[in-house]
Amino acid sequence: MSPITSDPTVPFTVGVALDGAGWHPAAWREPAARPGELFTARYWQHLVSTADTAGLDYATIDDSLHLRGQRLFDGEVPPRPRPGLVEGRLDALLIASWLGPNTRGIGLVPTVTTTYTEPFHVATALQTLDHVTLGRAGWQLRFSAGAEDAAAFGRRPAPEIDAAAVVAGAPDAGLEALLDEAADAAEVARRLWDSWEDDAIIRDVETGRFLDADRLHHIDFTGERFSVAGPSIVPRSPQGQPPVTLLAHAPQIFGLAARSADVVFVTPDNASPNAGASSGKSAAEIVAEVRTAEREHDRASRGLAPLRIVADLVVALDGDAEGAAARLLRLDELLERPFASDARIFAGGVEHAIELIAEWRRAGIEGVRLRPLALPDDLDLIAEALLPALRSRGLAAARPPADTGERAGWPSLRERFGLGPAENRYRSVVPEERAA
Repeated sequence: MSPITSDPTVPFTVGVALDGAGWHPAAWREPAARPGELFTARYWQHLVSTADTAGLDYATIDDSLHLRGQRLFDGEVPPRPRPGLVEGRLDALLIASWLGPNTRGIGLVPTVTTTYTEPFHVATALQTLDHVTLGRAGWQLRFSAGAEDAAAFGRRPAPEIDAAAVVAGAPDAGLEALLDEAADAAEVARRLWDSWEDDAIIRDVETGRFLDADRLHHIDFTGERFSVAGPSIVPRSPQGQPPVTLLAHAPQIFGLAARSADVVFVTPDNASPNAGASSGKSAAEIVAEVRTAEREHDRASRGLAPLRIVADLVVALDGDAEGAAARLLRLDELLERPFASDARIFAGGVEHAIELIAEWRRAGIEGVRLRPLALPDDLDLIAEALLPALRSRGLAAARPPADTGERAGWPSLRERFGLGPAENRYRSVVPEERAA
């Protein structure tokens, strides 16, 4: 088979999504699982170092404001913890901040919700992560619609959403309110990231001027839900604008991605109802919906590149001792129900996985985010077998050079996604430019 080639200005990225013991709820019972270490730094260091050494472009770290079982098992009011599941997790942003100086080239993309958090705190924490990683930080933006999330904070409940209307693509006032709030939070973050110009810090010991105050800017954002004056307390970070990512299953959320994100994660070729409005849709159909939403927003005027569309895939790969399909069936028996996901579940060999990914690439998908079914087994197989095979087909970046202990020369996460440099909206005009 001939290699798949892509536009060099839009690299095909390959990332990994990490959550607990893996995306299957029973994965913690696997022989290779390490349930006693799930809440330790050593566990996360091992996982992300495996991905980093293999040369994966980025790792996302999942997070939410509710226990995992509260969404896997619907209908119980009030929801309660499930003793057979991995309940509880470490804060994704704090994990990423710890991993930053302990990794070399991989992008780190924690999930941070917007509904019950202050945009200023989110923005400055992500800027700090970008400094710590020397330009490898990203943000998976998430909003929180569940009543259990509001109860956990003791705050006002989020607007109610008519799920059937959303799946049908019909307007829903509750969802629109949440999307508007998330868009405002993202806009505040982007303005704060620009509030220090690149050369605001002077460090002139002789004159006693550490910074040029004229190159710090109030953002003066006023919205229906909050007002933020700024500027940020964190100087402009290496990327200027860390990539904003978003998982989306419905046209309304594609619209949020078009307004606010750099990268949108989508879930094609999945017949499960868990995929919401994307259920049963092909990669080409979803790409068309995303591009339609994108045309409704003037991204270029806000310094945003075209959206990068990345497909999610839950991955179980054949091993030497056991086939992936048999392993999935065994885990389902432990769960006492078939595992269903919002993303397509692939269980099989490397060659078949490559065929699916290559088909998505031809349909306009610009990257794939792999969700290992069980950790560390499937992550190891991704690193040792799938990723090298993807490279041989031109579907993944070249393997990184040997570690020299230096991280400054590694590509930023923006560069990995092909987003280009981030222009500062508040950039001052220098005298030479005024004269021109």
